[in-house]
Amino acid sequence: MISLSGLNPEQRAAAETVDGPVLILAGAGSGKTRSITYRIAHMLENLHLPGHQILAVSFTNKAAAEMQERVKKLVPQSKLRKGLTMSTFHSLGIRILREDIHHLGYNNLFTIYDSADQMSIVREALKNYRANKSFEKGMVQSKISWLKNKGISAEEFVKSEYYDPENPYDGAVEMVYPFYQDKLRFYNALDFDDILFLVVKLFDAHPEVAKKYSERWKYLMVDEYQDTNGLQFRFIQGLTSTHNNICVVGDDDQAIYSFRGADISNILNFEKRFAGARVIKLEENYRSYKPILDLANLVIQENKNRKDKTMRTSQVGGEKPFLWSAADGDHEASVVVDDIIQLQKDGVHLGEMALLYRSNTQIPPFEDQFRLNQVPYNIIGGQKFYEKKEIKDLIAYLTVIMNPRDELGLRRILNTPNRGIGNVTLDKYLKVSGETKTPLFNVIEQEAPNNKRAELTTFTELIRDMKDVFEKQGLVEGVKEVIRRTDYLAYVEKSYDSTKFAARKKEDVENFINSAIRFQDRFGEDASLRTFVERLLLSDSQDSRNTGGGDEKRHEVTLMTLHSSKGLEYDYVYLVGMEEELLPHKKTIQENGDIGEERRLCYVGITRARKRLVMTYAKQRKIYGREVPRHPSRFVVTHDEAMTVQDRTTFVGMSEEEIKDVKDDFLADLIKSLS
Repeated sequence: MISLSGLNPEQRAAAETVDGPVLILAGAGSGKTRSITYRIAHMLENLHLPGHQILAVSFTNKAAAEMQERVKKLVPQSKLRKGLTMSTFHSLGIRILREDIHHLGYNNLFTIYDSADQMSIVREALKNYRANKSFEKGMVQSKISWLKNKGISAEEFVKSEYYDPENPYDGAVEMVYPFYQDKLRFYNALDFDDILFLVVKLFDAHPEVAKKYSERWKYLMVDEYQDTNGLQFRFIQGLTSTHNNICVVGDDDQAIYSFRGADISNILNFEKRFAGARVIKLEENYRSYKPILDLANLVIQENKNRKDKTMRTSQVGGEKPFLWSAADGDHEASVVVDDIIQLQKDGVHLGEMALLYRSNTQIPPFEDQFRLNQVPYNIIGGQKFYEKKEIKDLIAYLTVIMNPRDELGLRRILNTPNRGIGNVTLDKYLKVSGETKTPLFNVIEQEAPNNKRAELTTFTELIRDMKDVFEKQGLVEGVKEVIRRTDYLAYVEKSYDSTKFAARKKEDVENFINSAIRFQDRFGEDASLRTFVERLLLSDSQDSRNTGGGDEKRHEVTLMTLHSSKGLEYDYVYLVGMEEELLPHKKTIQENGDIGEERRLCYVGITRARKRLVMTYAKQRKIYGREVPRHPSRFVVTHDEAMTVQDRTTFVGMSEEEIKDVKDDFLADLIKSLS
């Protein structure tokens, strides 16, 4: 027998309720995974239900593996070997299609195409329609993917509400989508979106197939139900076509993936769609101290379209969350990193700290501060700023200007931007360099063939000239001049098919200039080309020593977007950029989008913190080269009683009484700015 005595009353009810439809509303930090693994163990060990009748579905392989590992610790291997199925939606879809896709006219030995293969077909389609230069392939492919996740076929598209004859891209999709599907079918291939799309099509066209799987798995569990889309709901309907034993687990307050097609109405309307459903609320939070949870409850309760629940905790004490205002984005990064350094001095491991943000565009000032202060960090779900191709190109230019003997840097930039120097020419230079023991740069100066002499002379003169520019005009002007004389921004623009992606890369180049400005502002006369490059390379060396496995991971601050943070937790959390037009995001405000989802995103960020939460906003930010006034986010501005509000630009050296006066004025300004 499996004992359920270690579960709280709500968790136990969730584990013991097996028959009929069940909605487990699992709030943040409420022991959701513990509850559902005990539920599976209870079904197998206490109720002696056959494992082959139980199906548990999650969204990621990691979540499925974690669930499986936890169940293994509770249930003997002999029980697990009897067919218990724990799977992701897509793995389950592939399993079903391998068995029954022949009903749709496919061979069950189909292959699954990756994004490069998919884009190749889109490119071919656009070329056939002579539209290759007029449309971005990525946008066309994205629309096809979106349509499939809505369950709309190529034939149905033009008749659907999602077709706009005035939209040129819809016209392109009208041409490309049928061609794309025909090609996939000809190759007996599927794309990732086809997996669920074709399972639903199979179930709709052949109810007997849906019935077969529904009878095979008589007990269905679905994790993270708030993240399901319309196609996944129809998939679930097929799997429950012969019974009503469905248990879904989720939290409508953490529904933050509508941009991926998730439909919050699936969880909000569960009782309407599955008659007689029992709702069990897990409202005890085992993660956060009470002041953090109090703020989270205040923020999320302002959403109207939600299930009623209030999280509670027995972890009393702890600090109120902080709301810091900073002068600008650079100052915001400075005060946060200074605070992290102080915590580290006090004995807190860097691995217990996380910095969360709404948009990747917020990262560069923080990366600069981490690097300047030699604080190791790791970006989850994104690329470090200084690891991006364009930034590595520019750093290579700086290292070669400083040291023309830097062969690796020289080889990186010799043909960047394109100077017509291919591998054959480079190999000749390298051979001469090796035979004569002459640095590669000097070989290029002396040995350039006639047909390449103009380009290479221009290049070598640039490297020689730029050393003088840095010495006479300083670091920032030198960086700007490198970018101008290499025409690097034009090179970036030509390098990418997507104008939107190219614009993002050009913004990275602008941020590199801003990095030099920050370095010069901090070090003044000591901010030379040499000191700048040395600090960058030293930081890279430090990073490489702290990116291994095991305990080394505990020596990095974690940086990630709010979307990436869901499901994670840290002792110390910095939620930065708590401003209107960042959280809630500008696009949501301008397009009258779902502010409720932005508030849920804020709630997710707050509830990642266990011991201490710091939120920050800047009074102004540099946007497209000019300083723009900013206002604190509506999500926190009205909850000053639940926070410790501090203006970090004015508190230095002030008494407690003076601080109180400033705080009162500050709060009045906060509320006035949104009234």
